[in-house]
Formats: sequence, structure tokens, C-alpha cells
Amino acid sequence: MKAEILTIGDELLRGEIIDSNKAFLAERLLRIDVETRFQSSVGDDPADMEDALRRAARRADVVLVSGGLGPTRDDLTIDVLAKTFDRKLVLHAPSLAAIRDFFARLGREMAEVNAKQAWLPDGAEVLPNPIGTAPGCLVLAGEVPIFCLPGVPRELERMMDEQVLPRLEARQAGRTVVRARILRTFGMGESNLEEALSDIAQDGAVTLGFRTTFPDNLLRPLARAATVADAEARLDAVCTAIRERLGALVYAEGDEPLEAVAGRLLRERGATLAVAESCTGGLLAERITRVAGASSYFLGGVVAYANTAKQALLGVPADLIGRHGSVSEPVACAMAEGARERFGADFALATTGISGPGGGSAEKPTGTVCIALARADGTHAGRFVFPLDRERHRSLTVQIGLDWVRRTLLGAPLEAPTLMRRPA
Repeated sequence: MKAEILTIGDELLRGEIIDSNKAFLAERLLRIDVETRFQSSVGDDPADMEDALRRAARRADVVLVSGGLGPTRDDLTIDVLAKTFDRKLVLHAPSLAAIRDFFARLGREMAEVNAKQAWLPDGAEVLPNPIGTAPGCLVLAGEVPIFCLPGVPRELERMMDEQVLPRLEARQAGRTVVRARILRTFGMGESNLEEALSDIAQDGAVTLGFRTTFPDNLLRPLARAATVADAEARLDAVCTAIRERLGALVYAEGDEPLEAVAGRLLRERGATLAVAESCTGGLLAERITRVAGASSYFLGGVVAYANTAKQALLGVPADLIGRHGSVSEPVACAMAEGARERFGADFALATTGISGPGGGSAEKPTGTVCIALARADGTHAGRFVFPLDRERHRSLTVQIGLDWVRRTLLGAPLEAPTLMRRPA
């Protein structure tokens, strides 16, 4: 089964927003072995939209459309879809009631223009939107299903998982069963992973794919079999072999990010965490608090960018900074220990570095970073040089800190990552 993804909106063509929907939809389709062969974007022009819809229906087995389901004059997807495939628009009363209920829950009066979103092509299968006003729909163009979804990513993502994928899997009934998993790894580059796993998944029963999503690398074992049980059994065997080979490099399966894994382990062990940040400027605390329920283990943090802040807020001795410099392992240790003491935490992470693009020296080049993890039995620190742009340098620094927390709670060695690292 081959797919086309069509995203609609002038703002996409003008570069005003990043079109993340294409990547999300293609990745989700791949999980059920539907190959995305074409991706297109068109503006809010009826003629261009009609041409794109007809072309997609001719060359693909399934079409996913995102955008243009809103209530305003430039939201034309449903109108054009109906015209293109000779459908009348009819009012779907349950959708109109759902839209009115949506506004009532917010304590707001619905503008009558929102009623436009309840008019859908005659014969369409309605796809409920549980977190927005725009319902989606499924229209058949001959034998080709065309799924229309909202452009708002969080609405599209939920509807893709809950509405679209089950319907596509049902259409594949009777075909070879396909199942896939995602193993998330951190600390080893893609080529090194390939080398380490060179003898795994080579018998043809399971294929193994690799994908980099900095700073992680994802492994995607995919199994084809006659039954679900057989496919899952093959995946179980391969995933077990990968975990045994890579050990703590594999930190999660599926979509669980590292901050959620570390947080879950902290909660399970009844442990607490604090942070002291310089070069990461609050990014570490932001990542930790993305996770719902982080208040059960995260006590707080200090962003001590200036040396005076390090001294006043974390108790870092001025002479220590004078002897070693603010970007040094001794200062990172003092920051972590100061945060641990002040917050009364079981663990404390500290970051201090030169994220660039300037500020480096021969002794401490741009990209130098020092990370420390303070705990009851002592403080572990490391000094690295990551030759990266500012954004990725800070992201990688945060990921190492979170990984050290995870590894500590698992009793695994606090190894430094080999990806994007050179000796300091």
C-alpha cells in the first residue's frame, strides 16, 4: 500500500510555519508498513487544491490530507474535496452538537461561523476530533480512501492514532501481518550501532532500520508474518537480543523521552532531583518539568549564569573559580553539591560550558562543557568538547545529564557518549 500526504495552507508555502505534519504522518504510516511515496503541499487556491487531490487519488492507494478544516474563509479543504469528487455538502448534526459542546465547556459562546465545520461531504465517514472543533472525514474516491485531518498538530496526531490507523489496518486485513517497534538509544552513533548489531536481524524474518533524531538514535525492528502472534514473537526475540547486546544504551521503547524515563525511575525509587544550570540556561529544568507529575521528584533549580550568581546562590567559592575557571569540573561539582545541599535533594545535576558560537580559547575551545552529578556517595563529573551549534550543544548537554540520572538509578556505569565527542 502506497500513500500520499497532502498538506494545505498558504502559510506552509510562505515558510511561516514548519510543516511537521508530513513527518509525523509518514512515520505513523511506516509503523503499519504503508509506504509514503509522495508528499505535496498546496496553498489555499481551489484550482491548485483540486488538481492536487485528483493527482493524489490517481497515484496512491491512500491519501492523507491535513489543514484547511477551520471556520474561516481561507479554510477550503472540505468544499474543494466535495466539488472534486462530486459530493454535496450536508450538515452533520452530531458534529455541530459536538462543536457547541466544545465552546460550552470553555465557557464561551460559539460564533456561528464555526457551524461551517459541521458541513461535510455526503456519504463521508466522520472522524471525531476529541480536542478541537474541526471533525475530520474519510471520503472514498473510487477505491482510494482520502482522510482529511485538521492542520493543528496535536489534533492531527491524536486523530491519526485513534481514527486513521485502525481504519487502515482493517483495510489490510488478510494481508501479511506487519508489526514494528521503536527502540530509543542514546550514547552511540548510528554507524557504531550498525557495527555492534551487524549479526542481528539477518535471517529475513525481521528487518532492522536506523534513524537519527539528535541526540538520540532510533532502532526500528519490523516483522512480517502470517499472524500477529508470530510477528510479535519475532520482534520479542530481536528486541531481547538488541537489549542484551547494547545494555543501558537502550533507554526506552516507543515514544517515551529520556526525561520521562529518568522521572519514572526517580518516582519508583522515591528519590528527588535538583539542578544547577549555567550554559543550559534553564533548559534542563524545562525538560524535566515537561513530564506530568514531575513535582513528585523534582525539587527545583538555579540558573546561575554569572560567576557572582554561582557564588551567591550555590556557594561556589570565588577562589575555586579563580583557580580553575567557571567552565571546569571542580566548579561543576561545587555547583551540583551546592544545589543538592540547598534543595535537600538526593541527586543534583550541574552544567557549565561554552555553547558558542564564540567565547572559547586554546585551553577551553568553544563547545567545552562540564557536567556533574552529586549524590550521597560522592560527585561524578565529566569534561567534554562537542563541536556543535549552540542549540544542539545545549540539547546534548541536557541529554547527558538526564542519562546520568537514569544510569545511576539503574546501577549502570556513567559512560560518556561517543557520538559527537572528541577528547577534551
